[in-house]
Amino acid sequence: MSEPKIRLLIAEDHQVVRKAFSALLSLEVDMDVVAEAADGVEAVEKVRAWHPDVVLMDIQMPRMNGIQATRTIKQEWPATHVVVLTTYEAEDVVFDAIMAGAQGYLLKDAEESEILATIRGVMRGETNLSARIANKIVAEFRRLRTGNPMVVSEEDFVPLSDREDEILALIGEGQSNKEIARRLDLAEGTVKNYVSRILDKLHARSRTELAIKAQGRPRRCPGEC
Repeated sequence: MSEPKIRLLIAEDHQVVRKAFSALLSLEVDMDVVAEAADGVEAVEKVRAWHPDVVLMDIQMPRMNGIQATRTIKQEWPATHVVVLTTYEAEDVVFDAIMAGAQGYLLKDAEESEILATIRGVMRGETNLSARIANKIVAEFRRLRTGNPMVVSEEDFVPLSDREDEILALIGEGQSNKEIARRLDLAEGTVKNYVSRILDKLHARSRTELAIKAQGRPRRCPGEC
């Protein structure tokens, strides 16, 4: 008996690009494109309806972006694998996508063989990144931890207010300013101001660095410990 095919969903707002990927992947004997989506909301709906094994996810899409869609999909269907396929390679975007649950991150100029290998790899439980993306992540971690991932600097423990701690923790979960504002019932501009103050207090240069620092900070103990 032959192995079941890998069921794919392609989430991409540009129809020509979406159809091109669909045609390409449909040629593979072990893959089956079961659905397509033009935005993040539709991607979530199609996952609910079709239960694909792997979602190829663009980042910048209308209604709901790829990072938000990835987070929703992984929360509701953790067994579904998400591979980001995008033109965006900024560190913050990469980190947010991985924090949201993406197991692969490829750029759209990737070779066909790399895309196919990544799809098959995530099905085996692997995490695959484009070489440029992997180099960016390695460089960022080396810069932050000077080669030792267990090093924690004094500035990681600079006191923050209760609200700042709360917002930093949500940044560590990969939440955007808009999502944090909705979660805490604040204006998005207010959240942006808090984030700026946290960046200053922790001497951080990017949202990615804040997310990493959030993982190493002790959680505030409510009331008397």
